[in-house]
Amino acid sequence: MKRLHVHVSVEDLAESVRFYSALFGAEPIVAKPDYAKWMLDDPRVNFAISARGAKAGVDHLGIQVETPEELRQVYSRLQQAERPVLEEGATTCCYANSEKAWTSDPQGVLWESFLTTGDSTVYGDDETLAGFRAGRGKPEASPCCGSKPAPVIETACCSGTGSKK
Repeated sequence: MKRLHVHVSVEDLAESVRFYSALFGAEPIVAKPDYAKWMLDDPRVNFAISARGAKAGVDHLGIQVETPEELRQVYSRLQQAERPVLEEGATTCCYANSEKAWTSDPQGVLWESFLTTGDSTVYGDDETLAGFRAGRGKPEASPCCGSKPAPVIETACCSGTGSKK
């Protein structure tokens, strides 16, 4: 089953954690000095906030999947959308190890598609994603973008343990 992912950049993490904890009626399942995450079932959403110097507001949206097959299906849909795709493959982001790809809609809103494979002790940084993000998914922003077949991910995602990004 898929889950909508929303990541919001905030200026004051503690104040935002208090607000969203009250709004959702739940404490975050991940709480770090620069990041917090709620995995809600009603509505089914992975909602994350971070205070890492980005402009406050919606940072990106995404689709989180639970199996490699679901990830292949989403990757196939990304190709059909005919937008530039950044296929990161196995990566570390938001204190989680994941298999993921990025695209942007025609307005430049970034969309992440991912399968979480385990936890990480570090937030993770990615220069390739930074270039893709700077161009908001335009082909010239990253040499790896463009139409490519969906990657083979059979061996990369299998643990099924750990928290979901």
